[in-house]
Amino acid sequence: MTGIVIVLFVYQRQPLPHWPFGLTINAYISVLAKVASAALLLPVSEALGQLKWNWFKAKGRPEKSKKMWDFELFDNASRGPWGFFILLVRTRGRSLAALGAAVTLFALAMDPFFQQVVRFPEQWRVQSTNAFIPRATTYNIYAAGQRMIDGQAAMSALTYHYFYDNGTRPVTSGNSHRIGTNIPLACPSSRCTWSQYESLSVCNRCVKNTELLEFRCRHSTLDWISTPTVAPDSSGWIYPNGTACGWWLKADEPLLMTGYTTDIFTNYTGQVLLSRSQPLYDLFTRATLSGYASKLNNTRNPPAHIVTVSGEDTQQIRLNSTPIAHECIISWCVKGMEVTLFSGAYTENVTDVTYNRTLGSDPWKRWRIVGGSGYQYELDNITHVNILGIFDDIFPSTYTITNTTDLATAVLRHNQYITKGLQSRILTYNPFLYDNITSHLDNLAVDMTDIVRSAQGSIEMVQGPALDLVSVVIVRWEWLSLPLGLLGLTFVFLIATIVRSSLEQDVGVWKTSAIATLLYGLPDDMRKKLPSVKDKGTPRSNAKQTRLKWLPGTGWRFSGASALSPSSLRAHRTPPQTDFR
Repeated sequence: MTGIVIVLFVYQRQPLPHWPFGLTINAYISVLAKVASAALLLPVSEALGQLKWNWFKAKGRPEKSKKMWDFELFDNASRGPWGFFILLVRTRGRSLAALGAAVTLFALAMDPFFQQVVRFPEQWRVQSTNAFIPRATTYNIYAAGQRMIDGQAAMSALTYHYFYDNGTRPVTSGNSHRIGTNIPLACPSSRCTWSQYESLSVCNRCVKNTELLEFRCRHSTLDWISTPTVAPDSSGWIYPNGTACGWWLKADEPLLMTGYTTDIFTNYTGQVLLSRSQPLYDLFTRATLSGYASKLNNTRNPPAHIVTVSGEDTQQIRLNSTPIAHECIISWCVKGMEVTLFSGAYTENVTDVTYNRTLGSDPWKRWRIVGGSGYQYELDNITHVNILGIFDDIFPSTYTITNTTDLATAVLRHNQYITKGLQSRILTYNPFLYDNITSHLDNLAVDMTDIVRSAQGSIEMVQGPALDLVSVVIVRWEWLSLPLGLLGLTFVFLIATIVRSSLEQDVGVWKTSAIATLLYGLPDDMRKKLPSVKDKGTPRSNAKQTRLKWLPGTGWRFSGASALSPSSLRAHRTPPQTDFR
């Protein structure tokens, strides 16, 4: 038992040990449990053998005699559980021998209890190798005077899918988590984790701004029609004046966001403005839109700050239904993240976001953010201007349809700063036409962040632990209660038997010895009283009815009979003559 307890104490909550010859903890416990069980029963058996003599010893009154059959019960009790059970019933639990019988019966359950002591669940344990994940401290499209074409091309290709389609892949983003990543990380095990760390990132925020729209019919310049006229000097576009009804953005110079023309017999008759995405600044001067009460104007030099409004379809617009309207701002930021990579699935939990909220008058000044950790993140002017140019391609843009309700014929006009050649296309999917623009731009910001965190020369690797599932030893000490309890009861039983035997000094320490039985066998006259004839039963059946007692130093006698005479005792103890020829 000590060997089992020591090994369990040493290996509890430790990885499963690898012992020589494939030996396992279960095998170790099983072997020692068998030894413990056998060793436990040895003193019980010997003590019961000793108590047998105490049971038959009689002093004084003859009614203290016991049935002859009890002798066999005590012998059987020292050999197996059934004998222990019969002895327990015979003594009715009022004898010290009953304690030994109870110990032996309960010892039958020791093996199941030992089997329940340990279990080997799998737990994540840190390995000797480390995992690495990149974080961006800056983002440069120029390095050592050379333009990093790959980085710029990757950013342009990415935004193309979000401007003119439904994005690159479905991800869950925002401040919760997302699955999937394209960043170059290293995870040498099945699970890697990185506690909170910061990285330069791209963030998106959108709010509904329907209350900043108003419905009216107004005569103004129709700067949204799909086919304007180029100026003679190619310096810009010439838009006709006309009347249009719809939802206008509240500003010093109101802008029609969704609506339709009411003029007839013109080259723009029947045109409907399905959707408009408008930057809240001038593309060339970066001056803010005068008179518009912005909800998100609290971040310095965002790559994009827009209002996007959609009437959903031609029928809704002509019914003057309230459109879908959002103000969105895509900003540089610093994200605090907790990342886990498990079986190839990347999970990122954004714990906090820091913005540069120090507004300045010069939009081209070097851009900086001080993160929550106090580290300074910055972006150079050239990189920032190039990122601005990517968003200038799609903001502003208008989505129009003419004399039909078939959205497949709608035309998106973009790159409106280009004055040579009309930039337009027919889309299979226009992401700015639906009410999921917030999640759409969230996904764009996440993918842009992946590119920033993958740019060579502007990232550093963050170290984290690599974990693997390891079988560990969990010890359930409560299952040792029965074995340890039986160990204690056996000790008490042994000591009690020793004390009782020492108090009765005239009883020898015979225990289970057969010699004592031979020395104190029944005399001939007593054996004749236990015939084995049919009409009187077998000796064993008669033994159940015959009562006797044992006189130390003298021998056996029947209850109520006179003591054996010395001559009969000597005759009984005289060994038979044997011819050894």
